[in-house]
Amino acid sequence: MKNAKRYAAFAFIGVALFAMFSFTSPDKTSPNYNFAKSLEIFFNVLREINVFYVDQVKSEDMVKTAINEMLSTLDPYTTYIPDEDMEDFEFMTTGQYGGMGALIRKSGNYIEISEPYESFPAANAGLVAGDLLVGIDGKSIEKLDVSKVSAMLKGKPGSKMQLRVVKLRSKDTINVTITRQVIRIPAVPFYGMVKDKVGYIRFTNFTTDCSKEVKDALVNLKKQGATSIVLDLRGNPGGLLTEAVKVVNLFVPRGQLVVSTKGKIKEFDATYKTETEPVDTKIPLVVMVNSGSASASEIVSGALQDLDRAVVVGNRTFGKGLVQTTRPVGYNSQVKITTAKYYIPSGRCIQALDYTHRNADGSVGNVPDSLITAFKTKNGRVVYDGGGITPDVKVDLEQISKISISLIGRGLISDYINEYYVKHTEVPDIRSFKLADADYDEFVKFLENKEYDYTTQTDVLLKQLEEAAKRDKYYAHAEKELEVLKKQLSHDKKKDLVLFKEEIKSYLEDELIGRYHYQRGKIERSLITDPQVQQALKLAEDSKKAEALLAKK
Repeated sequence: MKNAKRYAAFAFIGVALFAMFSFTSPDKTSPNYNFAKSLEIFFNVLREINVFYVDQVKSEDMVKTAINEMLSTLDPYTTYIPDEDMEDFEFMTTGQYGGMGALIRKSGNYIEISEPYESFPAANAGLVAGDLLVGIDGKSIEKLDVSKVSAMLKGKPGSKMQLRVVKLRSKDTINVTITRQVIRIPAVPFYGMVKDKVGYIRFTNFTTDCSKEVKDALVNLKKQGATSIVLDLRGNPGGLLTEAVKVVNLFVPRGQLVVSTKGKIKEFDATYKTETEPVDTKIPLVVMVNSGSASASEIVSGALQDLDRAVVVGNRTFGKGLVQTTRPVGYNSQVKITTAKYYIPSGRCIQALDYTHRNADGSVGNVPDSLITAFKTKNGRVVYDGGGITPDVKVDLEQISKISISLIGRGLISDYINEYYVKHTEVPDIRSFKLADADYDEFVKFLENKEYDYTTQTDVLLKQLEEAAKRDKYYAHAEKELEVLKKQLSHDKKKDLVLFKEEIKSYLEDELIGRYHYQRGKIERSLITDPQVQQALKLAEDSKKAEALLAKK
């Protein structure tokens, strides 16, 4: 009887839905009819499973899976946002949440503070990287994963929580009371004078009011004597389109077209022009980008390139030229839908032509010349569409060794610096600190009983060579030579710790600097050796070379 009632209820809803979408479109070839037909079939399948399947089913999970699979056939940016994920979505767009302001990571059975944010509750309460969380509000967090603990730490701004903490240096277990506050991650974590007359701005996200942070940094740098600016957009994933327009507005006159959007529905067609008076339209400007610079970052870098207002330095950008709009779908859930493409001043769309076939680092793969179109900048320079913003000056980053990736990924760099921090109380200078060779030797000893390994590209190729030799029946004749080659080229952890010593030391130094000087200290220190920054600084200092790059070819 119970199943019969449930079946009848589903049937009534299904008929109502079909009638709603098909009543005005009796033509079986019309889109509305096909839509209603598909909807009814989907509903009927769900109903039959829900009523007759041998085991109890969770229809909510099934529908969520169906929705996600359906959206996966479109582009990567059209996604379903269920109620439980709305808080994370709001953080992505606003850059803020209620909490204590610290990154955490798993450490054994408990959770470790990996990076407290400067001037936020965790840091203000004296928590440091390496402190161990063992309880929250009287409850043990033993064996809880990071996501569950993160959810427990977040809450309404102004609410209090009591943390049970094992301190890194003293090993004492103490109670720490923290008042949650709105945590807004700065869009500009660092700016400063890096040369006598060159100002540098690190810009990491396009959240609400981020343009004001960039403006404040620009104005302050000019007051400090900056006669040229480096704007670093590397790794900036984008965000609010309107904020991108405001950032461009800092450097170009009022009334200038920055970006336009075009969609299937006319309401999503729009043009965005600068609306206020700029800060400086003449100051030499260099914009840094890489494969992690996406969306709004590409609007800023692309518009400034199209207007010949800035020299773009680095690597080709990600290639995301699609605009998303969130639409409510009930029960506090939303669907984020691609509703338009955007076009920068030259008329080009920087969306990658192929959504799926990207390089390992996420960057755009090779685009055939036959598929790209040439456009011209304000000065008549030729630029192209088809996949991101191509820099005016390409500067490749040095590849990170596999051993460094393994040591960082497994947390061994952080673990050693925890021990170093306990033994050394002096505050290191951001720019001049160098880890002593004796300390590096201690790090190598520290690793002796630690588990870490990695596979290099050379390892992969050697294995392929051996397999090919066996297939072609050459292996028996060349086995000794192959073994010699493998011995010489296969990775060896002890050998790699010597070979990549300076690189690994730099990561150890950066980690220690962050313990005392937070994120801004890490960024400031990275400017010393970063080859892309060095090239950008040279261009910023050489105004004639920059002008020549922006001149008509």
